Amino acid sequence: MTLPTIKFLKQPTSEAWIEQAIAHLDTILLDHSHCERKAAGVALNLMFRYPAREKLVRMLTAIAREELEHFEQVNQRLEQRSIALGPLAAPPYGAGLSAQIRKQEPERLLDSLLVSALIEARSHERLGLLGDRCPDAELAKFYRSLMAKASPPLWGILDFSHNLFRSPFGDRTAGGIIIGRKSVAGNCLS
Repeated sequence: MTLPTIKFLKQPTSEAWIEQAIAHLDTILLDHSHCERKAAGVALNLMFRYPAREKLVRMLTAIAREELEHFEQVNQRLEQRSIALGPLAAPPYGAGLSAQIRKQEPERLLDSLLVSALIEARSHERLGLLGDRCPDAELAKFYRSLMAKASPPLWGILDFSHNLFRSPFGDRTAGGIIIGRKSVAGNCLS
């Protein structure tokens, strides 16, 4: 299977990550559950932070709904495998990206959207890798189906960001946030 290239991911997921993920599918599933829940939470938080931006709120409502649906689907897989939903240490990837969000508006909104898009892009890439390489045929099919659903929110976020700011992002593109920060990008495990 040839996976789509996601242009602003400056580094593809490493082969070592793929091997580690395949060797620890139960942990990947648990982490995936946490990521879906966190993605829904981020969408809700942005809705509360920017309630007057009607188009943004509509887009985020759809994203939160979809992420919670995925959360439920992943949790069903966890239950089928008798894996308890419980705590899991968060990898530094998300926190490293969030730390780069500027504090002043409107840059804060732009950076928040771009970080969300970057995390969604990495997730999309990894769903495809798991769908292609997972030895469990049913789980591989599940990941492929989630990958197909992951594209619209990603492109919606990027389109909204571009339309809102009506100018090139310069060095604050989703890829620009990560340039020169291999330690952040390289540690992404979820």
